[in-house]
Amino acid sequence: MNYIIGMIGDVLGWMMYFCYHILPNYFVAIILFTFGTKIVLLPVSLWVQKNSIKMVKMQPEMNFIKAKYYGNGEKISEEQYELYKREHYQPLADLIPLALQLILLMGVIDVINHPEEHIFRGNPGVLDTMLGSLDLSSVPAEVGGIAFLVPLAAAFSAWFMCYIQNKINVLQSEQGKLNQLGTMILSIGLSLYLGFFVKTGVGIYWTFSNLFSVLQLYFLNIIMNPKKYIDYEALEKSREELRAASAFERQNKKKLFEKDPYKKKERADYKRFFKDYEMQLVFYSEKNGFYKYFQNIIETLLEKSDVIINYITSDPNDKVFEMESERFKPYYIGENKLIVLMMKMEADIVVMTTPDLESFHIKRSLVRKDNEYIYVPHDVNSPNLTFRKEALDHFDTIFSSGPLCTKEIRKREELYKLPEKKIIEWGSSVIDNMIQSYYNVMNRGEKAVRQILIAPSWQKDNILSSCIEEILENLQGHGYRIIVRPHPQFVRHEEERLNHLRDKFHMDERDDMELQTDFSSNSTVYEADVVITDWSSIAFEYSFATLKPSLFINTPMKIMNEDYEELGIIPIDIELRSRIGRSVDTDQLATLPQVVEELLNNSAFSKESLEKIRNEYIYQIGQSGEVGAAYIMERLAYFKKKHEEEDD
Repeated sequence: MNYIIGMIGDVLGWMMYFCYHILPNYFVAIILFTFGTKIVLLPVSLWVQKNSIKMVKMQPEMNFIKAKYYGNGEKISEEQYELYKREHYQPLADLIPLALQLILLMGVIDVINHPEEHIFRGNPGVLDTMLGSLDLSSVPAEVGGIAFLVPLAAAFSAWFMCYIQNKINVLQSEQGKLNQLGTMILSIGLSLYLGFFVKTGVGIYWTFSNLFSVLQLYFLNIIMNPKKYIDYEALEKSREELRAASAFERQNKKKLFEKDPYKKKERADYKRFFKDYEMQLVFYSEKNGFYKYFQNIIETLLEKSDVIINYITSDPNDKVFEMESERFKPYYIGENKLIVLMMKMEADIVVMTTPDLESFHIKRSLVRKDNEYIYVPHDVNSPNLTFRKEALDHFDTIFSSGPLCTKEIRKREELYKLPEKKIIEWGSSVIDNMIQSYYNVMNRGEKAVRQILIAPSWQKDNILSSCIEEILENLQGHGYRIIVRPHPQFVRHEEERLNHLRDKFHMDERDDMELQTDFSSNSTVYEADVVITDWSSIAFEYSFATLKPSLFINTPMKIMNEDYEELGIIPIDIELRSRIGRSVDTDQLATLPQVVEELLNNSAFSKESLEKIRNEYIYQIGQSGEVGAAYIMERLAYFKKKHEEEDD
């Protein structure tokens, strides 16, 4: 470390050397040197100013996102990530000036501690270190007296800089009062420390550095005026909407706190959970409806073992509470209490569908290091493309949907030298159950009319947000019955858009087109002859359950991991688009009738062909419950034996 600081000091020493020889006065040389550093770093400051303008320019859209998804931190993070990527915004850019300032500070301290080395560089000379009666080579805390003016000047300059920044800095002026105050206190505190406990010359440098920063800020605002780039009217409107959402949320939380019927249940369930110190197996579900991902495994465990299933859900209205029995014990634990509960987890095995273990609020147990965390996927999509980069790194065991999933996980372990996980060739409970449900409804006889199901995702630029009207215009009148089935979240947030669509195509008055918002039955999924989607996993579930083709609209792909290509493996989301169906670009929607006919009549998409593809890409068709339960029972037996040996 001393070597690095010395190198920085050598570089800065040359600058101080020239400054002193231009104006051979130590005090003036320090000021000139400080001004020179601002000139040298001006390009960086310009880049940071430009980046800050981007942030404030995006602020209205960010506020609207926060208002729209208020309380849904994960969704807000996803939308902000997409926004940053679109605008090429670098969130860490504003830390660069601070980092450079600290690097400069270390070098300046080295220069001022050894002026004879850096300024004279071995040549004899007398260094004037006095400014009147103030010795610039002294430490104010040691000499006192007039030297105390230096830390006071440094503190004042820090306050003045923060005051001006809070007024005119494009980014800091948009921060909350609390953040502004915190920054100011930190800056003044650092300045006082530097002024009191390092040499007076460093305090002089720091004081003028702050003052020159103010001048630089005015200069930056002149050559790159934020008012030319930022829509302040939209910014204020977005703030009002965010304040309204925040007030609504606070009001609701207050009501819930006062009259929440679930608070008492949560406290009771939390206490009941920790009464069982010999708990073996825990499943965690984020909300109602997630039970379907565990269903086959749990039912097999209940049938073929005597293990007790402890099922935590963060949804107080989860249907699993209707299933409670001596061997199936559901608990309601909200997300706040869940944080502590997970850190105190003592169960042998924890099974969950929630990725990003350790990355966000769900952590591995702090009281036990040998329990096993198993990840069960929602769907057969690529974990490398559709998850954050490190989403599965902290699990011990992965229930893999198919060979491509396994290949991606192993390649990532190899690339990043990660510990090798256990990978179970598991399959998909959702597909297994859909296959069974399809067999139960498939014998209803032939339909008079071919049926097309349009089932988009809930990502940005999905079919319903971008091109649904053009799709319907091209498909209507060709003898198909068309059913538009939005994602439930789209129904929740885009009611006005759906009403417009219903009215424009007179869907309530015709038999060949329907907007379906009742999700209580999947019969329309099974009865469809072709499903049209964008990047939704419903295509794989539909095609592998019914052995019928899918048609993909090439809307912008949702990418959670920008580095997904580094593995050199084509994700299943991309590879299967050309195997179980056809893809159509958004500027080729006029060809949809011809593509649909090809899918219905081409032998490449026959039941036999699709069944072969299904067996190639998905493990253990029809057996996921048995495979998952068998592994868990094997591991529980291992832990039981281990505990017995420890007791002996």
